[in-house]
Amino acid sequence: MSASIDQRASFEAIRYARAWEDADILLAGMNQSAGQRFLSICAAGDNVLALLLLDPEEVVAADLSEAQIACLRLRIAAFQTLAHDEFLELFGAVPSSRREHLFERVLSACGDGTKDFWKNLTPIVVERGAGSVGKFENYFLLFRRYVLPLIHSRKTVEDVFVKRDYDERVRFFERRWNNSRWKLATSFFFSRRLMGWLGRDPAFFDHVEGSAGAHVRRKVRFAAVEQDPSENPYMREILTGQTGAALPTAWRAENYALIAERLDRLTLRHGAIDAILDGPYDGFNLSDIFEYMSMDVTAEIYGKLLAKAAPGARLVYWNMMAPRQAPAAFGDRVKRLSELEARLKREDKAFFYSDLVIEEVAA
Repeated sequence: MSASIDQRASFEAIRYARAWEDADILLAGMNQSAGQRFLSICAAGDNVLALLLLDPEEVVAADLSEAQIACLRLRIAAFQTLAHDEFLELFGAVPSSRREHLFERVLSACGDGTKDFWKNLTPIVVERGAGSVGKFENYFLLFRRYVLPLIHSRKTVEDVFVKRDYDERVRFFERRWNNSRWKLATSFFFSRRLMGWLGRDPAFFDHVEGSAGAHVRRKVRFAAVEQDPSENPYMREILTGQTGAALPTAWRAENYALIAERLDRLTLRHGAIDAILDGPYDGFNLSDIFEYMSMDVTAEIYGKLLAKAAPGARLVYWNMMAPRQAPAAFGDRVKRLSELEARLKREDKAFFYSDLVIEEVAA
């Protein structure tokens, strides 16, 4: 059996400073009843916070990385301390001239360990926002700063987010975006080797097949043509460095007070998600963890999670380039909700994933 991801990848620094899965899709994939218990990958914490909108009894957030848990702790302090517009400034959704002051206010509400961790990142937080300090976000910064200007003018990039109907989006993409420079740059900059080195971790691509550049081009076309890019916070962040009015679920004004009110329902755990001993859970937010694992390790981890699942529990996760679903050994215990998946895939603004998996545990 191959080594697990915690033995092959580094988890010391922030890899993701914001969520890169669409929480609207995550919430729609779960059962819509109050009083549930959820087990979630922590990551940056945005989608953990979004799960509070389902009025749960508890959300347990686990992560191998202390740095990622520190991201959620900072968000908790921010929701407790800042008004909504101040939160957007601190996390980089909009420009700010007072980010250092906001950061100091939030740090004063953090525990000593979280405060010490984030103080070392003060210059980059002030410059970019606390939601833009991860390795993955820095990868897109390099793309915006050094590669994108060689492909398109600033005007063309800004025009991506002009609201258009479907036929106009097709014309814009084919006539103004999909040029030879775009194709060449994506083949290079979004190669598995460069993405692993600069953006994620080389170990995350151990089980990936196919061309990453071709995958990116297909998915960008989907987001630019089949969807409305003017409403896509992930595309806007990648191309401009800010989300503007198109915000992820937990960052929206209409959700801010309710999330802040329910923060006491969060439990944070440092360690592997499959090592959480208590249960049962009614829903699992698994991000894209199985993509980093061999089929054997996937089966092992999946079995441990299934042992903690309540009847009717939902497992929601994404695949980018390595196809994963419930191992065959568990086929009689879970069913894949294909119709729900198909509908939500069309709506999923985190366009870079190749597949969304929603599975339900037998009652």
